[in-house]
Amino acid sequence: MNVAELVGRTLAELGVGAAFGVVGSGNFVATNGLRAGGVRFVAARHEGGAASMADAYARMSGQVSVLSLHQGVGLTNALTGITEAAKSRTPMIVLTADTAASSVLSNFRIDQDALGTAVGAVPERVHSAATAVADTVRAYRTAWQQRRTVLLSLPLDVQAQEAPEAVSLPEIAGPSPIRPDAEAVAKLADLLAEARRPVFIAGRGARASAAPLRGLAEISGALLATSAVAHGLFHDDPFAVGIAGGFSSPRAADLIGDADLVIGWGCALNMWTTRHGTLLGPDARLVQVDVDQAALGAHRPIDLGVVGDVTSTAADVHAELDRRGHSAGRQRISAGTRWNDVPYNDLSGGGRIDPRTLSRRLDEILPAERVVSIDSGNFMGYPSAYLSVPDGNGFCFTQAFQCVGLGLGTAIGAALARPDRLPVLGVGDGGFHMALSELETAVRLKIPLVVIVYNDAAYGAEIHHFGDADMTTVRFPDTDIAAIGRGFGCDGVTVRSAEDLGAVTEWLGGPRDAPLVVDAKIADDGGSWWLAEAFRH
Repeated sequence: MNVAELVGRTLAELGVGAAFGVVGSGNFVATNGLRAGGVRFVAARHEGGAASMADAYARMSGQVSVLSLHQGVGLTNALTGITEAAKSRTPMIVLTADTAASSVLSNFRIDQDALGTAVGAVPERVHSAATAVADTVRAYRTAWQQRRTVLLSLPLDVQAQEAPEAVSLPEIAGPSPIRPDAEAVAKLADLLAEARRPVFIAGRGARASAAPLRGLAEISGALLATSAVAHGLFHDDPFAVGIAGGFSSPRAADLIGDADLVIGWGCALNMWTTRHGTLLGPDARLVQVDVDQAALGAHRPIDLGVVGDVTSTAADVHAELDRRGHSAGRQRISAGTRWNDVPYNDLSGGGRIDPRTLSRRLDEILPAERVVSIDSGNFMGYPSAYLSVPDGNGFCFTQAFQCVGLGLGTAIGAALARPDRLPVLGVGDGGFHMALSELETAVRLKIPLVVIVYNDAAYGAEIHHFGDADMTTVRFPDTDIAAIGRGFGCDGVTVRSAEDLGAVTEWLGGPRDAPLVVDAKIADDGGSWWLAEAFRH
């Protein structure tokens, strides 16, 4: 066995989940080492797609994923997806070949460590046969315990070295709970005891903490909201108002804006979640709870910052309020916090369907047990706000780098992590065309993926942002996206009215042995509400 195979087998033994990538000469042996160790490998058609698959798989499965790449060009092709993962603190190992130290004139030679650092990944490398296992364990430990994306470079000359005798691997525990200090717990309990209209906003760091947050909200009288990335965490809770931020319905925005205390639980409280601060009442006190001290107050001034994990902090504050005998009542929220319940003027007609009508009808048609993935673009508020999800693991929102084109890879990774649910992708025509090659991957894997293409034959954000300017550069001829899907082996349907969605119902009743591409020719919405809000600042 050589070092390349040893590294792959070591990662497998450490317990990584699925691996994704495009195999070239530089990562061929290491990839087969992963496979020999029992790790499923999914061959993508492009490294960028593979990166998004690995990112989504880790988010939805709770396991460290692996992205396997060729040196140089394989890494640069995957760089956008790696950046998204790094910014989202996705526990992922980018196992990439690297040129030998002596190959100073190699076409593939770049400074891979610097590239990783530049996009927020943690650079590591396998230095020698003698250190190969320790180097791999260190990379896995960082990814798993610190929730980081790690770039593990494996130089070709080191790969070829004979592997040392097998050694036993350490048991590597997951992230340790971080309990808040008693003073911070008391201060947060004081604020909750004084508050009359508290609101909790749960973010990425709270996705495993729904139960303790519900319990604390009940005793403190708080309403529950989430950031977009944690959508679904409080599904069907009578005291939940949905997503906080640009996707908030008017009723939800009013309830959040009326709060006298807002607590962000594992939530950045950034410009999107707070609508540049306009979603928060002028006199509302603001609190953040996070395991990372640097995150506290990074986006907005706060009245209290608490260093601690969400579960431990919620439990300790709950115990403190219990000790004081505090209990606050709250009223159930009347209907109207969901966009699906908000009246609107249907713009359907002339061969175009209103994106709200499309989204609302699909929410009714598609099975409730679903995992929804979202690409980026002008359309994205519609599937995010109108398609309900069963829990916090039903929504995969890769928007930390805000890049168009990651959606299809994201949906495939999420589908593989949650095969018990129907995978659904919301994507614009721009993002669909960017990632088109991965349709073949979905067909090859027989993923029953519903691809909803909000097709306005344009880059809609620019159309609505720049008003009366020359739009030649951002408008395109309308393409038959359903036919493109069929060309890859998908089922395809064109939707111009609500009646056309009967074809989706027919597909759901069939074998679902190939993806369904829905080419929805959408009416001009005049600029989506959430994007209009963003562009005002």
